[in-house]
Amino acid sequence: MRELVVLGTASQVPTRTRNHNGYLLRWDGEGVLFDPGEGTQRQMIHAGVPAARITRICLTHVHGDHCYGLPGVLSRMVLDGVTRPVHLHYPAAGEDVVRALVSVSTPGLDLRLHPHGGPGEVAEGLHVRPLKHRIETYGYLLAEPDGRTLLPERLSAAGIAGPDVGRLQREGTLAGVRLADVSIPRPGQRFAFVMDTAPCEGAEELAEGADLLVAESTFSDEDAGLAREYRHLTAGQAGALAATAGARELVLTHFSARYGDDVPVLARQALARSGGAGVTAAADLQRIRLPQRRQGGRNNQVPGHAHG
Repeated sequence: MRELVVLGTASQVPTRTRNHNGYLLRWDGEGVLFDPGEGTQRQMIHAGVPAARITRICLTHVHGDHCYGLPGVLSRMVLDGVTRPVHLHYPAAGEDVVRALVSVSTPGLDLRLHPHGGPGEVAEGLHVRPLKHRIETYGYLLAEPDGRTLLPERLSAAGIAGPDVGRLQREGTLAGVRLADVSIPRPGQRFAFVMDTAPCEGAEELAEGADLLVAESTFSDEDAGLAREYRHLTAGQAGALAATAGARELVLTHFSARYGDDVPVLARQALARSGGAGVTAAADLQRIRLPQRRQGGRNNQVPGHAHG
């Protein structure tokens, strides 16, 4: 199962219909929680996802709407009897805030702290890049290794079956038959998470080839001046990011309360510049499946569509 459970979509202040940030990525056996703002524990109950499912927590930065729900989530995991290690990734500049938040949570969780102060791979398949915000901020990329999809008809024609199939996969060649002769490339799936930032190189690197790109869309295009002042993206800039990166699906979130529930206009602005990527303006408690795997290269895109 690979899906994004949207727990909250508001920026700075919650509204009657939008909780502070919170995003749980279900990735096979992993549960990766991104930016748990206030109320995340309660939103998880509404979404039907237990805190015990969380294996890793990733903070983009330590502004309150992205991390003040952390103590509640950690405390709930203790209450639920989680005994395995839980990994917490965050910018090194936020060390004091993170330790303060952890200190007021219920003790007893095997929490492993992983501060990062630069770009790189911070866990297997999990990468960070610096973003451009008012404080130190990092986006995240979860990238599956590329592989190959075997073609049964080619295997049959080559006379390869049973245990020999596994041997060919391990060794690359068997009796003069190459793995490339009986398979096609299967790009690994990529999930990118780009929160509070102005347009920057780091955002572009994270979004490159993403199957599902979650990007903040705090302001409409008409409020581009505010976006520049506070170092955020407009809806159109989020769409352009998806287009430049060749992303397949763009999920907009982190909406300013000034727009109320009128977020379909943001989806339309993003779609106008998304270059073929589908666009969804996220709603609290929404579940979004990762697109089906690409076949061949990373240039394949689905026809653009917008959801409010």
